[in-house]
Amino acid sequence: MNQTFIPPLLWSAPWIIPPLITYIRLRHSRSLDDESDATPDNPPLVSVIVPARNEAHNIARCVTSILSTTYPNVELVIVDDSSTDGTGDVARKAGVSDARVRVVRNAPLPDGWFGKQWACATGAKVARGDILQFTDADTVHAPDLLTRSINAMRRTAADLFSVAGRQELGGFWEKVVQPQMFTVLSMRYGGTESVNQSPRVGNKIANGQCIFVKRVSYDAIGGHGSVRSSVAEDLLLAQRFFAARKQVVLMLGVKQLSTRMYASLGEIVTGWRKNVFAGGLDAVPFGRIGRSIFPLALLLPPLFELLPPLALALWAFGMGTGGNTVLWALVSSAATLLWWIVAYVTVGENPLYALAYPLGALVLLYIFFTAVIRGRRVTWKGRTYISQ
Repeated sequence: MNQTFIPPLLWSAPWIIPPLITYIRLRHSRSLDDESDATPDNPPLVSVIVPARNEAHNIARCVTSILSTTYPNVELVIVDDSSTDGTGDVARKAGVSDARVRVVRNAPLPDGWFGKQWACATGAKVARGDILQFTDADTVHAPDLLTRSINAMRRTAADLFSVAGRQELGGFWEKVVQPQMFTVLSMRYGGTESVNQSPRVGNKIANGQCIFVKRVSYDAIGGHGSVRSSVAEDLLLAQRFFAARKQVVLMLGVKQLSTRMYASLGEIVTGWRKNVFAGGLDAVPFGRIGRSIFPLALLLPPLFELLPPLALALWAFGMGTGGNTVLWALVSSAATLLWWIVAYVTVGENPLYALAYPLGALVLLYIFFTAVIRGRRVTWKGRTYISQ
């Protein structure tokens, strides 16, 4: 190899190696597809709890999908969390002829609680099941989700079992920005087996869109009251369980669960901005030192994506980048583009969206930067909190 090519290739390593490692880690994931869809012996009562605040546009779809379950022993508790858009009425209409459905109105939010945790705690209080499933109002559940999940819980002896489903990507901005965020999470945590096999509390996560818990274990760690003041309640709940020496298991369920988190650029920015910094601080290792460098570490992924195309743009406009720099930028940009092509093909989206990755990285940088500026102050659905 011509030695003049060696330095640019070495400089490109940070843009080549991390995606390869992430791809390998993601390949080592377990799926609900491998679990039995046969009704388990003596199926326990599962209480499906849906916290819902101003979810009138989502709740009927969610309720209908949950009630389509093939699992024979289930109740559905919808907690109307002080909604102003008629969420409770829509939920009642969706489940009007089904005795398994209850809609309860949440009490006023106490000081020191986030709304979702308070609604989940209310649902758990009135639920009768030995197994509690907490799920979001913007989810859609396949008929076999409950059965496969309960079988998986039994096989793995899980006290907390979480399902990572398919993310619905509707419009342009969802397709361009959402994969950026999930890639950052994948690089941090890897696939399900990276999470499940790790002995470190800080590597345990759960997907708040779908969490199953044994009631006795949930009560033993203090339920959602133990994470009442954190925006990343799902992550911390998994870590509370694991720290209490309880089994925590994460699996994929892309055929069993889907979620459309946000439907516009504004929702994407607002939704992720409330989580990434305030919630990320709760998972930072190395104590005070880790928290002090976390803002910079958070900004690095989108900055790394943007540097090579920025260098190419400067070169294209004759702004004085050298030959080695141009070669580094070409190799790094090509490696990043290849990663995104593979990512879009893997999730069944048009790979041409990979060409827009610099735009997605720019939006991600804006989300991260404004989240750092806001600090632990979180605003969501008309409420403002300080994440602890």
